[in-house]
Amino acid sequence: MGPLAFVGGDEWSDGCEFDAELLKASGGSQVLVLPTASAFERPERKVVAAAEWFDGLGAQVEGLMVLSRDDAQDEGAAEAVRRARFVYLSGGSALHLRSVLKGSKVWDALREAWEGGAVVAGSSAGGMVLTDPMVDPRGGALTVGLGLVSGLTVVPHFGDVHQDAHGEKLHRTVALAPEGLPVVGIPTRSALVRDATGGWQAWGPVSVFVDGKAAEVSALRS
Repeated sequence: MGPLAFVGGDEWSDGCEFDAELLKASGGSQVLVLPTASAFERPERKVVAAAEWFDGLGAQVEGLMVLSRDDAQDEGAAEAVRRARFVYLSGGSALHLRSVLKGSKVWDALREAWEGGAVVAGSSAGGMVLTDPMVDPRGGALTVGLGLVSGLTVVPHFGDVHQDAHGEKLHRTVALAPEGLPVVGIPTRSALVRDATGGWQAWGPVSVFVDGKAAEVSALRS
């Protein structure tokens, strides 16, 4: 399986130096961006932002406008994902992203690409849905995710008072997590990366909670 990156938000901006390492790990110079989670928020802007950012890293971006369920069932879109060596899911609405991709041809292709060694990265909502369980962004409880990986759940925008003014959502997530399930808080412009060997690395001040207590990134299972 290829590297897998969970980004805390504010993707493709100064501070996201880990993108250069992910690009190197992909072995190529092309990044396929799915702005699915931003379908109702001018998704083309996400693609432009990604293109400008990765241009500075010597790479080209292709935007794959999988915005609806019909788009996700398109065989041409699925084939584009299947061929990609670096797939990046943008932030936005985790619930929309999940509903569009769940059980779709594009999702099956993404899993196939990753299992074949491609890099997969998801920022904010794009990272949340990759786990099972995933955090429900409406209140912090746990719900069903897409399950590219299990054994942990992630909270993006960790420490952002605009996202969770009093820390209530995070507290709820930690309190409701099943015994032994790590809850990982990832600040913006930070990342938790699982490498191709199954090891975990934090880029930035990532926090891990297990059974309500702070833990080390090393506590995450491969």
